[in-house]
Amino acid sequence: MKTRNWRAWMVSGGLAVALLAGAMGTRRAFAAEPRVVEITAKRFTFEPEQITLKKGKPVTLRLHSEDVTHGFFMRKLKIDTEVEAGKTTDVTITPEVAGTYTTICDHFCGANHGNMKMTIVVE
Repeated sequence: MKTRNWRAWMVSGGLAVALLAGAMGTRRAFAAEPRVVEITAKRFTFEPEQITLKKGKPVTLRLHSEDVTHGFFMRKLKIDTEVEAGKTTDVTITPEVAGTYTTICDHFCGANHGNMKMTIVVE
């Protein structure tokens, strides 16, 4: 009898250790998720007009359009996507070079389209 109880104790103890290790691994996975920055496009602006990112840190840009399809383009940060009205578009980047970058709408959205810009600062 004592041998069976000892074996049951060892099996349940091993299971507890495995569950604890799994939970700790999950915590690490959550900690590694990129920061999310919400950006809204509407004729003829991006809001916010400027964001600041950290060099080497992943970030997800969560893009929304309030009116029509807009573009979101910045070659040096390797961003080139469309932001459709009523949909959410996520773009995850890890900026590697510090600097100030101008992002433009590269999808014609109306008469003032050429002035639709935002600034991304990488520190």
